[in-house]
Amino acid sequence: MSTRTHAPADDLRRTESATAPPVLAGGHAPTTAGALLRRTVRRHARALAGASALVTVWQVAELMVPVLIGVVIDRAVVTGDGWQMLLWAAVFALHFVVLSLSYRFGARMGNRALHTESHALRTEVSAHVLSGRGARADRLPGDVVSIATADAEMVAVVVRQVMFTVAGAVGLLVSAVVLAAIDPVLALVVLVGVPCVLVVTQLLSPRLATRSAVRQEALGEAAGIASDLVRGIRPLKGVAGEDAALDRYRRRSQQAATASVGAARWEGVMQGMTEGLSGLFLAVVALVAGVRAVNGDIGVGEFVAVVGISQFLGEPLRMLTFLVAQLAQSRASAARIVDFLATPPLVLATREQHAGTHPDSSDARPSASSTPSLALRAVSSGPLADLTLEAAPGRSVAVVAEDPADAAALLALLRGEAVPDAGTVLVGGRAVGDLDVEELHAALLVADHHVELFDGTLRSNVDPHTALDAERLARVLHACAADEVVAQAPTGLEEHVRVGGTTLSGGQRQRLGLARALAADPGVLVLHDPTTAVDAVTEARIAEGLHDLRHAPGAPVRTTLVVTSSPALLARADVVVHLRAGRVVARGRHHDLVADERYRSAVLR
Repeated sequence: MSTRTHAPADDLRRTESATAPPVLAGGHAPTTAGALLRRTVRRHARALAGASALVTVWQVAELMVPVLIGVVIDRAVVTGDGWQMLLWAAVFALHFVVLSLSYRFGARMGNRALHTESHALRTEVSAHVLSGRGARADRLPGDVVSIATADAEMVAVVVRQVMFTVAGAVGLLVSAVVLAAIDPVLALVVLVGVPCVLVVTQLLSPRLATRSAVRQEALGEAAGIASDLVRGIRPLKGVAGEDAALDRYRRRSQQAATASVGAARWEGVMQGMTEGLSGLFLAVVALVAGVRAVNGDIGVGEFVAVVGISQFLGEPLRMLTFLVAQLAQSRASAARIVDFLATPPLVLATREQHAGTHPDSSDARPSASSTPSLALRAVSSGPLADLTLEAAPGRSVAVVAEDPADAAALLALLRGEAVPDAGTVLVGGRAVGDLDVEELHAALLVADHHVELFDGTLRSNVDPHTALDAERLARVLHACAADEVVAQAPTGLEEHVRVGGTTLSGGQRQRLGLARALAADPGVLVLHDPTTAVDAVTEARIAEGLHDLRHAPGAPVRTTLVVTSSPALLARADVVVHLRAGRVVARGRHHDLVADERYRSAVLR
């Protein structure tokens, strides 16, 4: 999936500043899954410290419950002392207040950090897609949504993992200390047994991590195909392709189900092994405590405390094992996010990328949009060889490329998606490499052959920022024959348009896309085959309307470059440039060039 934003530069800046969290400012995206998880922990260190401390207090308080019960038995029940009973009842009440409140506020702090991080990651993924530089990703839209939602949430869960890992580890350590105070033999059993249980269960974690990564990728692909299937259901029905699409989705869904079952199976094995080993370990602790009690080495209250502590030990053991399983999933999701954020931008030729390579550039230089001109000087890039082309201010230039690869290479240069191997691309008299994204977009608009329409109305698709008055909007619609589309709609400009314009014909979508480009009114407008989906009569009308709107007497100076083979558009151009094998073979007016057989065959094929 390759995505660009069509918003003007000022709106883009407002959007990014409003959505990007301050914590992301000035930083670089992590390059590994581990680095992403460590960054998550670092930027919530203060909240994590507080949450971990409170949850640790809760764990220790849970541990101390059986200890207090043992103390009550030894000091009040066995002795029959009523005052001691009242005293320890009050201690119990206070203890449970601390136990309850510490977990409540610790969990609240941890969950707040978790959701804050999840939102920050969603914003970071969205900003990468919606950036003015775009994202050259090959993932389906539904897969990108899965990365921004499910994977972002799973990475944020590392906050909870750290919090409970600290609490569980401290709980186990305090348990050993308390048992050492009661009986050193029991403490030794715990200090030896707990690491053994954890080591054995963690032998399965590499396999679980691999299965989790496969599951996350399979689920993302299935979600992407499902999203595309829903969006394209109407054209699929038109070509009777529902069965083929359904078979494709069924295969992907089955792969995702198989991967999910495989990962869940290993999670179950790990948790089952943990339960079994933990139960065996706790039975050994209880057995040793019973023997020590029978031999008189510990008292009745101490025996009760030991049994209670042994029951408590099962919770942190299960918690730590479960957190390891979760960490495997978090690493898998983090890897998907890192891979996506590492996708290169669509717009390469900007000052951001070439910082330091143009020491003569400065903010004091005139804006590129103040002089609407476009020039390529001795440019070589891909199939293009030593290409020189100029569109002076106020001129209309057409380019006929015999090879579609030549047209694609030219458009990639103008969009900033490629950097020339040699030569210079100038916009407004300044090299594209000297411009940042906002300057490039303010000076130049490249309207691609493929038109993206958004969910909304005809009006919002042509004038998304409601910047045009009624008269200007009417002129724009008339210039590209989009007024016919509006006239045919039952509710006119307020007619609803689905994502992708699936309810419209190809010609209607093409005219609306052209109308949006004209509504933006850029100083330099580049069009790629803007009339391939319309009939000859409409094409001639668009050629005339486009010229009249862009070059009206008394209007601001505008420059237009059209990459096309349409005779109607070529006839309205001030100059036509004929490309063959990446080189300019002819220049002139259309009516002069048609005498050349090669040119004639290129535009009349």
